[in-house]
Amino acid sequence: MTRKRLALAYAALLLLSHGARRWTAATETELSGTAGRSLLVSPVAVAGASSDSEPIRVAYREWRPAGDDAPWVLLLHGSPGSSGAFVHLGPALAERYRVVAPDLPGFGRSERRVPDYSIRAHAAYAIALLDRLGAGSVHVVGFSMGGGVALELTARNPGRVRSLTLLSSIGVVELELLGRHRLNHAIHGVQLVALWLLHEAVPHFGLLDGFPLDVAYARNFFDTDQRPLRRLLEKWDRPALIVHGARDFLVPVEAADEHHRLMPQSELARLDSDHFMVFRRDSGLGETIGGFLDRVEAGKAVERSSARPERIAAAARPFDPSVVPRATGVTLLVLVMLLAVATLVSEDLTCIAAGLLVAQGRIGLVAATLGCGAGIFIGDVLLFWAGRKLGRPWLGRRPLSWLVSPARVARSAEWFEKRGPAVIFLSRFLPGARFPTYFAAGMLPLRLRSLLIWFLLAVFVWTPLLVAVSSWVGAGMYELFEAFQRWALAAVVTVALVVWLLFFVLPRLATFAGRRRMVGWWRRWTRWEFWPPWLFYLPVVASYGWLALRYRSLTLFTAANPAIPAGGFVGESKADILARLPPESVARFQRVEAASPLPRRLEEVRGFVARHRIDLPVVLKPDVGERGRGVLVARSWEEVASYVATARADFLLQEFVAGREYGVFWARLPDEEKGRLFSITEKRLPAVEGDGHSTLEHLILADDRAVALADVYLERLAGEARRVPAAGETVELTDLGTHCRGAVFLDGARLATPELERAVAGIVAGFPGFFFGRFDLRVRDEEDLRHGRGLKVLELNGVTSEATSIYDPAHRLSAAYRTLFEQWRLAFEIGRRNRLAGAAVEPLRVLVRRILGVRLGLY
Repeated sequence: MTRKRLALAYAALLLLSHGARRWTAATETELSGTAGRSLLVSPVAVAGASSDSEPIRVAYREWRPAGDDAPWVLLLHGSPGSSGAFVHLGPALAERYRVVAPDLPGFGRSERRVPDYSIRAHAAYAIALLDRLGAGSVHVVGFSMGGGVALELTARNPGRVRSLTLLSSIGVVELELLGRHRLNHAIHGVQLVALWLLHEAVPHFGLLDGFPLDVAYARNFFDTDQRPLRRLLEKWDRPALIVHGARDFLVPVEAADEHHRLMPQSELARLDSDHFMVFRRDSGLGETIGGFLDRVEAGKAVERSSARPERIAAAARPFDPSVVPRATGVTLLVLVMLLAVATLVSEDLTCIAAGLLVAQGRIGLVAATLGCGAGIFIGDVLLFWAGRKLGRPWLGRRPLSWLVSPARVARSAEWFEKRGPAVIFLSRFLPGARFPTYFAAGMLPLRLRSLLIWFLLAVFVWTPLLVAVSSWVGAGMYELFEAFQRWALAAVVTVALVVWLLFFVLPRLATFAGRRRMVGWWRRWTRWEFWPPWLFYLPVVASYGWLALRYRSLTLFTAANPAIPAGGFVGESKADILARLPPESVARFQRVEAASPLPRRLEEVRGFVARHRIDLPVVLKPDVGERGRGVLVARSWEEVASYVATARADFLLQEFVAGREYGVFWARLPDEEKGRLFSITEKRLPAVEGDGHSTLEHLILADDRAVALADVYLERLAGEARRVPAAGETVELTDLGTHCRGAVFLDGARLATPELERAVAGIVAGFPGFFFGRFDLRVRDEEDLRHGRGLKVLELNGVTSEATSIYDPAHRLSAAYRTLFEQWRLAFEIGRRNRLAGAAVEPLRVLVRRILGVRLGLY
């Protein structure tokens, strides 16, 4: 099965999966409205929720003793979780208290989709539920993440909370994961993306929807900011109980000790249990928490104002990083894995965080380095793989194939093979350089085995260094990194400039070839005839905009040649056009369909050569093409076979016509009897002359003009670059009269004669509906052109034709633009007159479709 079919099958499964999940969710929503206890509350006006949003359904469980005057207890579950966490604790407390345990929005049977899943939002929903139930003051018990909700509730409505119980609870951010909000937030972000992709981009037909680790759980952690919790712990002045398991591997018991320190009035119960003791019937939590609540109700619990002086003094001291425990066992494994995953988000930031963990004593240097190093190495390999699997196939496709030739790819691969280690190591020390370097390496035909060795060496030089320095500098490293981020752009630009001067400019200045290549680079940007099209045509595009406004049509020019699709702007068939001209005036040709079998295509070529009794070379070029792309003058049957075998679109097989090549631009207004020669271009094929001791590459680089196009010429002559031509030997640098392939264009206005004009008019006479375009033709010599004798048309181009005489080096840039402006004005004017005569103007959407079709290789 092809990749396209696999992709379509996967997409179909994904759509069916989402449909099944929507149907199941609708059924569950309908049932949840009638089964169990739930209330509608107003949406919380945070994180973008508007006041006119739909009410939020909050489900809850309730246990109560006999009578209506029992004190209220609010139980808040963790994440992931639901009120089901309290099926043992709730009944145990209900002997003396009215107990309510909501399913916080996003969990259980409550509304699953809310704008904000943070503990702050959950506290607001809990207060709203209490209001709907008519509860006054309450005792609040928060389990795990629910402890953060409980603390936020004390901030939003402190007078309502009679006591606070933190059960295996989160709290200060310094004892959560990596100890820094930004780093923890990055980890939670990775977790959120991974779970979202698992639940939404994998067709599971609802099988994962009941899985606890879902998007709501990930959003809960991602939306939550634990930094305010330290301040809330320091501010709480009423009775508090902290219950924690000594073997808790999710929230370390040291967190409970820190919370106990910050609340000098608090009681601490360290039980011989783990994080999930709330789920056990025999955990003893009912007696521990119930006894505390009884003391609060009896007025025997301690408040901050009556706490012992030594504990109040201890609470005022700043946080001591030495209390952070060193991770071991499962915690260490989880932490190392988190470091490895976090490097995929930001390797430098993760290494600095790992160093801080080492400085705090939470993890050893070796473990931190291994976690970061493993993640970075995996990321490097993934980047290389992405370049190979995603980027490499595009090298041979448009538009990238227009910019990067196979020869240039080969040269880049050779250069990277020699200097790859230095590039890899350098990318480690340049922020932002790793992605393009490793992705580009994957696009090149390089050996992965040797690169993996250099990847490993770079990782295990850079990673221990950054982690060790971060652990030595400590928290100051984070501030240094933040300062570096502020100056990163300027630093990268400066470093890049220095590197460019050291590794690009200075080495080239030391050699003749390097100096001449720099001269060539300079001339390509200072001589306008070598400018890239996107730069050169900017004023022409502006002129086109003015013409479109003046003639009130964006595509009026497509009517300039009614006989050619789109007037010859894009996508026209060369063979169809040549077939409309007198056969005796056209270089013999034949169109070959790329869809036909390879043996048949080769047989057509051999048959064409035998039938017309011609010898090699022959010309092979795309039937739909432009600017000389894909044109080959095949001088051997091996070249013919290679071209035919690799052709992806229909191509033209044409006899090679010897002689001199010219571009003759002709135009006629529809109501005029005769046309005129708008411009004539004399095309010369550049050449160098051997001196018996210089290589061909040296001769090209030494030539005043050829040096500007050295790469173009050397790509064509790749196998001969090191050859030393004999003294007096002339070597042509190109075999095509195309400017982008290196031909020299000269203004041939002096060659315009009445005889040539009549000869061109005679060719056009048999092609009604053609008014505007350029003939590329060959004749034996200049005199034959003047007299209009023996003209052989190679191509006829429509409205995208250029008056190529503008590229004469003797012309000024302003003169070139004047000619192009007049050319396009003429195209619009001819199109206007043809439209008045009934010719169709191609709609813009159709023209855009044509352009995209050609650019994407669909023609």
